[in-house]
Amino acid sequence: MNELVLGISAFYHDSAAALVRGGNIIAAAQEERFTRKKHDSSFPVEAINYCLEEAFVETNELDAIVFYDNPFLSWDRALKSCMMARDPQKIFPKIANSMLGEKVWVEDYALSAMGSLGKMNKLLFAEHHISHAASAFYPSPFTESAFITLDGVGEWATTTTGFGDKNTLQFVSQIDYPHSLGLLYSAFTYYCGFKVNSGEYKLMGLAPYGEAKYKSLIYDHLIDVKADGSYRLNTEYFGYINDFVMTSDKFNKLFGGEPRKPESLITRKEMDLAASIQKVIEEIVLLIAKYTKKETGSSNLVMAGGVALNCVANGRLLREKIFDKIWIQPAAGDAGGALGAALSVTYNYFENDRVVSTTGDSQHGSYLGPAYSRNEIKAFLDFHDYPYTEVSCATEKAKKIAKAIYEEKIIGYFCGRMEFGPRALGARSILGNPLSKTTQSVMNQKIKFRESFRPFAPSVNLDKVSDFFEMECSSPYMLLVAFVKKERQLPVDTDTDDLIKIVNLARSDIPAITHVDYSARIQTVTEESKADYYQIIKEFGNLSGYEMVVNTSFNVRSEPIVCSPRDAYTCFMRTEMDLLVLENFLLWKKEQPNFDETEDWKKNYELD
Repeated sequence: MNELVLGISAFYHDSAAALVRGGNIIAAAQEERFTRKKHDSSFPVEAINYCLEEAFVETNELDAIVFYDNPFLSWDRALKSCMMARDPQKIFPKIANSMLGEKVWVEDYALSAMGSLGKMNKLLFAEHHISHAASAFYPSPFTESAFITLDGVGEWATTTTGFGDKNTLQFVSQIDYPHSLGLLYSAFTYYCGFKVNSGEYKLMGLAPYGEAKYKSLIYDHLIDVKADGSYRLNTEYFGYINDFVMTSDKFNKLFGGEPRKPESLITRKEMDLAASIQKVIEEIVLLIAKYTKKETGSSNLVMAGGVALNCVANGRLLREKIFDKIWIQPAAGDAGGALGAALSVTYNYFENDRVVSTTGDSQHGSYLGPAYSRNEIKAFLDFHDYPYTEVSCATEKAKKIAKAIYEEKIIGYFCGRMEFGPRALGARSILGNPLSKTTQSVMNQKIKFRESFRPFAPSVNLDKVSDFFEMECSSPYMLLVAFVKKERQLPVDTDTDDLIKIVNLARSDIPAITHVDYSARIQTVTEESKADYYQIIKEFGNLSGYEMVVNTSFNVRSEPIVCSPRDAYTCFMRTEMDLLVLENFLLWKKEQPNFDETEDWKKNYELD
């Protein structure tokens, strides 16, 4: 059985498409990478076209097309929520416009956009949390496993637990809207002045700078948590039920004032709020995990849903050793729902036999997006007369890049298939020197144009990870946080409210990747997973004694990660990066012509 199944997620945030053949993941990508609209929620026409091109098939050759969500159940939830609101007439028009405009008529929309609904001539629907659970379990390295899904809301579900065995998923428990850990965390994201559905990771990054002073207040007023991890929110404190904002006046009063205005000064209050809600989330996740372990008896755990991207909570879950092994879907949010929907149909509708990888997971390193050939890149560079050096020898290329990193140059690295999910994993990455005390501030202010407190992640070769961190397992998708080893930590005085001073303090002998609490969000790299990246890290280790580089996503603030050579060159020229690597082509900033961005975006769009 070798059915081609296309999964689609759309109309909320992070639209995506994924193509699966008989259980093998052929391609997956987010729409934002092609349209250049961050968190693009539109129907993923470009992502679908890419997936079909990767498999050399047309839409009418697809055995099934499946949507990651059941819009009729979502409409049911929205309508009932509207009826319970204090002022239904205020919120009904927006709900109706959203639900009746696209989601309910998604099959017609898909047919219009794609021209065909495949061999079945109809669109299948998976439920939201089934898609999440499928995306976590089926690509995992486990024959059987417990699963936990956590997000803002699907149709009704916000939290589910269960057990996966071979082809089947069995649900054990479910918590429904309006009670949601994802929405609780988003309420604090909003209150601290960050954007909901995109700024949650900023709140997580801010948390180590504060103290959990508001934790008791959260437990006393906002959420009632039972010993099994089940919970209920006090909806009087939240605005998302009765209005279009996350917090109510009662919430604002409880925490001493109106939400922080975006881009205004971050104060000690925001640091402490971030620390408090982070601790609450961690503690509830641990309770849910203990309950799930008890109910399923499995020693393995898989996770998905937006809350599963909270790598600090994941790291704590790992340290608590509730489960022996943990695997988290790298595209844990709604984008990954497209993949989960396709896999669910593959194994449950078409009843394919699931084959578990013997060498790791079946996610292919999450390198599931487009790659560009030598000829394509050379044509792009030659057409624009951009100066470059071509290095055909892989070892020589790795040595040149490693030397530049060692000399504290900032590298834009573009090589191989683009990553699926929010993390750059060495295919669309910006690289720097982890030993430099200035790397973090330079990359934040001159490259990423983002908040100074935001930490950077290390990519470290797997066989060296325990030399630097309190970690023994692999973390290929940058979804686990661990602490820098005690002997590498340096004492610091953080008794100040000046965030810049705190950020610039060296906290270990690898200062660029050591967060204020001595933690780091780790990506482990192997030669099998990505040989080119492994070799660069290896060569940097030969120069420095540290097999590790700083890795952040290849984009600037408010833009998606780069997809094409043109995207990469534009980002390179907009920032103060020193070197751009496009496969085997090396471009030094000092050699490039003056960059007329408007003119360059006009020229020969089809080439790249």
